[in-house]
Amino acid sequence: MYAQDTIVAPATPPGKGAVAIVRLSGADATRIAAALWQPVGATAPRPRRLTLGELRDPSTGATIDRAMCVTMLAPASLTGEDVVEFHCHGGPYIVRRVVGIAVAQGARMAQPGEFSRRAFLNGRMDLTEAEAVADLIEARSESALKLSIAQLNGALAQRAESLRQAVISIRAHLEAEIDFADEDLNLPGRDQLVNKITYLRDDIAVLKDTFSRGRLMREGARAAIIGKPNAGKSSVLNLLLGSERAIVTAIPGTTRDVIEESVTLGPWPLVLQDTAGVRETVDEIERIGIGRTLGSIDRADLLIAVFDSARPLDDDDTRVLEACAGRAGVALLNKRDLRPPRVSPADLLGRGLTMPVLRCSAIAPDDAGAIRDELERAVETLAHEGAGDGAAISRERHRQALSLALEALERSRAGALGGMPPEIVAVDIAAAAEALGAITGEVRTEDVLDAVFREFCIGK
Repeated sequence: MYAQDTIVAPATPPGKGAVAIVRLSGADATRIAAALWQPVGATAPRPRRLTLGELRDPSTGATIDRAMCVTMLAPASLTGEDVVEFHCHGGPYIVRRVVGIAVAQGARMAQPGEFSRRAFLNGRMDLTEAEAVADLIEARSESALKLSIAQLNGALAQRAESLRQAVISIRAHLEAEIDFADEDLNLPGRDQLVNKITYLRDDIAVLKDTFSRGRLMREGARAAIIGKPNAGKSSVLNLLLGSERAIVTAIPGTTRDVIEESVTLGPWPLVLQDTAGVRETVDEIERIGIGRTLGSIDRADLLIAVFDSARPLDDDDTRVLEACAGRAGVALLNKRDLRPPRVSPADLLGRGLTMPVLRCSAIAPDDAGAIRDELERAVETLAHEGAGDGAAISRERHRQALSLALEALERSRAGALGGMPPEIVAVDIAAAAEALGAITGEVRTEDVLDAVFREFCIGK
């Protein structure tokens, strides 16, 4: 549990603004608010309604600001405790003064995510909904926003709880078999038990397989731009970004490290990585850069392979083609403005390339649209491969919990098939239920809560 004290923090970002909100939560929230704020006129403020008044320093009586105040009493509040918000003018000094006076009156400065953590501990939201709040704030694309809203509305929680209840149902049958072994009860046979575990295992595996799609929606697909030196990789990055982000020169090996930037393609976020040119080299620094390129290729969701159409294919191009084998992405035949072309799409496809091939010029702004469209289709295809029933997992914590549940169900299935006593099978069934409960926080530890809520901003 948490300390039964009262916390305070700004609920709006730092800096100047039209309005700033300072939030209090805890048993002393209304007492502290009464010490700081007085309504204009004789009308007493009503809960859940904004009322105009003055913020004053209790130690001097000096007016700090003319501000609105709203009180939300427990348990019908964000945190399940008494909550008070001051809606002040958005000056940083005013916010500091209000927070400082609240602390002087007995409040404590809130830790990151502490308001949401209290909401979870008081049953106002489950752990997946708390995570959705953080994801909603961090959303940088339509797909991330859509996933966050679905999770905030309980899509993942309902799916996980449905699976957990199915596991509990199996355990109930096993417990009945243990407790009433001598009774003439119509309990499922071992074949039926194995079938139920198998179906449930497969359902959990389907949810676990949505991780790639969920991570893509939340964080974006990662696209490594690869090619031999001077193929035009950095120019392609600049073209897609619409700005001169990477240095472009005629000197081979200019890019020595991975440069990373983000763009949005339709609803999808895409993380672009400009990499060092792939080639044999004796330059130690360039070799380190090429090693990082190979690491980026391994971790990328898709590749943007750039080829110089003004030069014949060589051994370095062959290495790029080998890296593209079986990978999603798009191949660009760059420098279409240089005549005559020395490489055609047929040349690449004839060497086993399976990606779509586009002719382009990385210095022609009009070519950016076609490249972006092809990349959006590639990301759509990746997302479609992991499409499920609407619920998707996007965090490693969810995937680990589902993996533990699957392992436990596999053990219980093997035990049931091997004729193990129901007591042994029930232990693994219980472990599966516990793993699923960890997703929503039905089963929790302080370490898990610390890991989840430390990602939040202060005041949320």
